[in-house]
Amino acid sequence: MINIVNKQDCCGCTACVQRCPKQCISLQGDEEGFLYPKVNVDDCIECGLCEKVCPVIHPYEKRIPLHTFAAINNDEEIRMQSSSGGVFTLIAEKVIDDGGVVFGARFDEKWQVVLDYTETKDGLAAFRGSKYVQARIEDTYKQCEKFLKEERKVLYSGTPCQISGLKHFLRKEYDNLLTVDFVCHGVPSPKAWRKYLSELTSKEFVQQISMRAKNRGWKDFSFKVDYDKDKSALSFISLATDNAYMKAFLSDLILRPSCHSCVAKECSSNSDITIADFWGIWEVNPAFYDDKGTSVVLIHNQKLEAFFKNLNLRYSKTSYEDVVKYNSALVRSSRPHKYRKLFWTEFEETKSFSKLVSKHTFPRGLQAIKYVIKIILKKIVGGGKINALSLPSRINKQEINSIYFREKRNSWKNYEVIIELKIISNN
Repeated sequence: MINIVNKQDCCGCTACVQRCPKQCISLQGDEEGFLYPKVNVDDCIECGLCEKVCPVIHPYEKRIPLHTFAAINNDEEIRMQSSSGGVFTLIAEKVIDDGGVVFGARFDEKWQVVLDYTETKDGLAAFRGSKYVQARIEDTYKQCEKFLKEERKVLYSGTPCQISGLKHFLRKEYDNLLTVDFVCHGVPSPKAWRKYLSELTSKEFVQQISMRAKNRGWKDFSFKVDYDKDKSALSFISLATDNAYMKAFLSDLILRPSCHSCVAKECSSNSDITIADFWGIWEVNPAFYDDKGTSVVLIHNQKLEAFFKNLNLRYSKTSYEDVVKYNSALVRSSRPHKYRKLFWTEFEETKSFSKLVSKHTFPRGLQAIKYVIKIILKKIVGGGKINALSLPSRINKQEINSIYFREKRNSWKNYEVIIELKIISNN
């Protein structure tokens, strides 16, 4: 039976939970907020299915894609709503046009991330854009299998380990299944995300939030606070380097332990298509770089080359080597942060998530000197943060009205988030 001794040996795909014939495996959260399977030994019949469907115990072979493309959705509106070049939406729309079902990640009512499905094009909007939190898979593997057995076309999208988990769960190939994963840096802790949002909505004076936007150029570094008195809402944009949650994510403080020894790197998830930002496109193919987002598309299934080329997009063939050169997460796992263990030791007792992140990510030694010089230069050149006096004098209560990870109006290269807070009462 499944018995997780080393947490690096569980990616949280839940294939074991959903495949268990006795339903005697449950998920339990640990001190970092990640879910792990726990077997009720009294009900277990020791059939071994939980181990047979585990993608960590039985990883797929590493692969080199059959075809590699740079691609851009011709629909500019959809492209701007997407993290990169908007290719996922084109693939998903085609599946729905054929009467199919599309699985993807969305926010739930509490702004946590879950995997869900839609049968309509309107439902795809919730799946667009990056969401830097480990998603709850729920029973979507079972739902996917049900649709497949009904002979409906299914597109299932997720992280490489989630796709690998699905393929192991199904234990057979389906001609009506299309799987799409993406180049993954790692999945952050839902517990860290909850704490961050809790602090955000409880502060008397609202602080900044960030992740990525594109309207002033991919390379621009921006900070913006808007207050709309008529709508009683505050919107915040700032750089990921100023945002505590994104800083923790990008510095590998809050990733799942398995992300530091990922078994699904080098296209070994067994997906049909892999998509991602085409970092380095400005060097590889400047004609496909306009600072609005370009996708890299790796095709692993020969049957899908014609399918891809018939979509409403601009595309150009490129080399896998160029993709790897600028997208190292495709082949290498993230290294754990030097102070990761200490960070989580102090997590429960901290009064401020933001301060704890700053404490363990603040530059040291030569990095600190470079950081100070950079700050001084920025002040000499000009700019700076908006004055807090321009905000309402006091905010008694706030709720999150919307969240957009990597909203692109400020630039494709800026990892930013826009979060709108609805003011419930204001003096």
